[in-house]
Amino acid sequence: MKQTSAGALSGCLVWVIAFVAISMCIFPVSMIVGVSTSVTDFAMETVAPLICPEGTSAQSRSYATTTTDEFGNSEPSTAYVMQCVDSNGDVVMEDPVTYAFLWTGAIAGIGLILAGVLAFVFAAPAGVLIAKLLSRMRKNQIR
Repeated sequence: MKQTSAGALSGCLVWVIAFVAISMCIFPVSMIVGVSTSVTDFAMETVAPLICPEGTSAQSRSYATTTTDEFGNSEPSTAYVMQCVDSNGDVVMEDPVTYAFLWTGAIAGIGLILAGVLAFVFAAPAGVLIAKLLSRMRKNQIR
């Protein structure tokens, strides 16, 4: 019984270590993908049912604005806004931020799920590798 619980515990520990290692690669990439694709029509249409009132559709609007660089200078920039438009073409609601947070969070969540699955796939081979290394180290210590 103790061997089984120790094996399960070490297997969980190996999975956690693999998950952390894989997440350190996948999570930043998924955040970059989420932020860079949040201005697409697909992203806006995907999160529109969560933000826009019923009977409206999402539309993107961009406009020129300025931002401040690291030295305090104003730089030209482009801003994107999701608009909820009714069937007459009237703008019912405008959302500059929430849609991007929801989209980026969803993509980051997908990245973490992918990291969890990959950690599960690689946990068993990593556990076998660790067991072999520990066995080899023990044999060298006995001599």
